[in-house]
Amino acid sequence: MKNGADRRIAEASSLAELEGDRALLGRTSTAERVADILRDRIATGFFPPGTRLSEDSVKGALGVSRNTLREAFRLLTHERLLVHELNRGVFVRVVTVDDLNDIYRVRALVECGAVRGLGKPPYPLEAVESAVLAGERAAQARAWQDLSTANIRFHQGVVALAGSPRADELMRGVLAELRLVFHVMDDPRRFHAPYLVRNRHILEVLQSGDALEAERLLGSYLEDSRLQLADAYAQRVSES
Repeated sequence: MKNGADRRIAEASSLAELEGDRALLGRTSTAERVADILRDRIATGFFPPGTRLSEDSVKGALGVSRNTLREAFRLLTHERLLVHELNRGVFVRVVTVDDLNDIYRVRALVECGAVRGLGKPPYPLEAVESAVLAGERAAQARAWQDLSTANIRFHQGVVALAGSPRADELMRGVLAELRLVFHVMDDPRRFHAPYLVRNRHILEVLQSGDALEAERLLGSYLEDSRLQLADAYAQRVSES
């Protein structure tokens, strides 16, 4: 854990970089746009779990009003990415093991359901294939955070096969919350690299038109991932 001085230095550096996002807001800044920026920053680990988001500092960095920022905080709290602690402020949420297990229950329902609902092949697998290739390139380059992102995109691509904007939106929130777990882990390679081969296998089975087998493989994949991540995460959090 960082000491007070280290935290202040890290916060100053983060806020200076956050000022670069001000241009993304345009002249008609809204709470939704602010929430989008903060959500992306949380997802990439810019604001790690447990980080306090200073209202004055963040609104100053982005050049938005206090009301706009508070509404953005409210939206992200509803998405379970932030938590408001009475008399302490707003923090990036630290996920519990029970939360993690629930995230995987939802993932199994949505991802396996998307594959189960596929009609006759061929299926529109461009996004899934692109994510698999990106993951393989990232692994070859030993770019482990890029590998994590590619793996997330693989699962988003699987859900997109359902052709449901609501399912896509639900999955975006679920995977953003899962990112909070990944950022606590010390070794992202350990948790993503072993699934590259399985991503490729699922893609090839879908390309063959066997949705039933792809669903079976995906269900087993998610359960193995849940067990591995839950055990490691529980140990990591207990050491923090």
